[in-house]
Amino acid sequence: MPRGDKSAYTDKQKRQAEHIEQSYEQRGVSEKEAERRAWATVNKETGGGKKSGSGRSHDVTHEPFRKGGKKGGEASAHRPADARSASAQKGAETRKRK
Repeated sequence: MPRGDKSAYTDKQKRQAEHIEQSYEQRGVSEKEAERRAWATVNKETGGGKKSGSGRSHDVTHEPFRKGGKKGGEASAHRPADARSASAQKGAETRKRK
């Protein structure tokens, strides 16, 4: 299997990487760097490609996502107070509905 071959990854892992890559590109990261970061995130979360067969399981960790949330919280502190308040109210309404 050549380097960079993604055949050992599940469909879910491929979808995750695609979504993460799109997110980075929207933030202005180059296409190549976005793809690299996306697969690094998927690998860190799931432990790499999920091959078939027993005894290959690996616990899924959400540590990369927590890191992103922390960075997001840091950035929101620089937003205007009314924008933060509007976001908080929207989130509260959503939680209330669910």
